[in-house]
Amino acid sequence: MGKKIGIMGGTFNPIHVGHLLLAEQAREALALDEVLFIPSGNSYMKDSSGILDSAVRAHLIALAIEKNPYFHLSYMEINREGASYTCDTLTELKSQNMDVEYYLILGADNLLTLESWKNPDYILQNCIVAAAVRGTGTEMRLEKIASHLIYEYQADIRILPARYMDLSSSEIRKRLKEGKSVRYMLPNKVYEYIETNRLYQ
Repeated sequence: MGKKIGIMGGTFNPIHVGHLLLAEQAREALALDEVLFIPSGNSYMKDSSGILDSAVRAHLIALAIEKNPYFHLSYMEINREGASYTCDTLTELKSQNMDVEYYLILGADNLLTLESWKNPDYILQNCIVAAAVRGTGTEMRLEKIASHLIYEYQADIRILPARYMDLSSSEIRKRLKEGKSVRYMLPNKVYEYIETNRLYQ
């Protein structure tokens, strides 16, 4: 059996402690060998206004994960031309490492919309999806959509027992713009870099 690698994709605009807690809890619960953070380049899902340059977002991730030997940063989607899709990233990863078992780590909100992604059938049949409950009250919805995806696509869905911090990057950006404190919502070095360079203000 090859390695087990978790995939944490997203805009990470900016990365915050909720992302790190989810990644660490998934790593522990699923016995992953490592977790790969893959920031998006030109994301097709989101309006690009207000999104920091990909190089800056990647630098913030590097600052956030530098002390964790299990966490690694990939520039795969940043270096890709055009729109960035999870199915293409998965294809590229699998072509590089045929014997690796990939786990796509998602929050509950992403699992609920996964069928609207490009080629959801390919994604669901070529990796294990690990979904974590965000806050409370979503367990039943999560179980329902997981059952549907398992039946419809023969997917392997793992519901993580993890409870991660209910934070969002949009909330953090809003607080920064309003001059409110985001201390302790961000890793120290990320917080210092954002404050020093007056990002999102």
